[in-house]
Amino acid sequence: KIEKAKPIKCGTFGATSLQQRYLATGDFGGNLNIWNLEAPEIPVYSVKGHKEIINSIDGVGGLGIGEGAPEIVTGSRDGTVKVWDPRQKDTPVANMEPVQGESKRDCWTVAFGNAYNQEERVVCAGYDNGDIKLFDLKTMSLRWETNIKNGVCSVEFDRKDVNMNKLVATSLEGKFHVFDMRTQHPTKGFASVSEKAQKSTIWQVRHLPQNRDIFMTSGGAGSLHLWKYEYPAQRSKKDSEGAEMGVAGSLSLLQNVTLSTQPISSLDWSPDKKGLCVCGAFDQTVRVLIVTKLNKV
Repeated sequence: KIEKAKPIKCGTFGATSLQQRYLATGDFGGNLNIWNLEAPEIPVYSVKGHKEIINSIDGVGGLGIGEGAPEIVTGSRDGTVKVWDPRQKDTPVANMEPVQGESKRDCWTVAFGNAYNQEERVVCAGYDNGDIKLFDLKTMSLRWETNIKNGVCSVEFDRKDVNMNKLVATSLEGKFHVFDMRTQHPTKGFASVSEKAQKSTIWQVRHLPQNRDIFMTSGGAGSLHLWKYEYPAQRSKKDSEGAEMGVAGSLSLLQNVTLSTQPISSLDWSPDKKGLCVCGAFDQTVRVLIVTKLNKV
């Protein structure tokens, strides 16, 4: 148990090895800190990353997940998304901020993807107005954007370390969207399917590490929903002009359970034990669960 002066909003182990066990955290003061849990008194890396609270954080390149440098991405209420390399002091290696004249939006969620070799890497960010933006870190450009008309609470690629395959985005109004990221149409972008899971906010999405077509969503009504994505017979087709466009699959609900009277705000799967998961809720309870029969779906 470690106590710090500023409240901590988010954390990740994603940019560190299992041997190091460095935890990167974002706090209410806009600070990014990296802690060695063996000696947590002083952070091993610290930077005033943002002007306001850091809402979301993700890491890649450590834990044997994703090729390339160990990097951390932070998304903040100040409207910016920044990528940090802990080997570079004080300044981010990438800074995605609103263009001049564009109003700043509260960034609620960030996620790495496409880190399948040393060069490729993308960051997906979701905002309070429903914007989803995909930043290509190789070309340092905005690769794609869309709007799902509701605040984006959570985004996650089904795998960080493969060619972009699927992306799930969850929203305030009980809806989530699955984008097929294999084929990007020049004007229509990515094909997607959406599902209204419940009436309340879907706080989190997490893909099963052992099967990327199964994922869990956690809801504002204290429930967990387990979903399976079915691919279409053909994942792409040609439009009238001959351009490739993606074809969305379908979703089926495998199981759901209500665990709490309060929202379940965080969720994670064990990479080692299939079906073992943990969630945290607003009732200040951490619950450890096991999902069985996952090898039969």
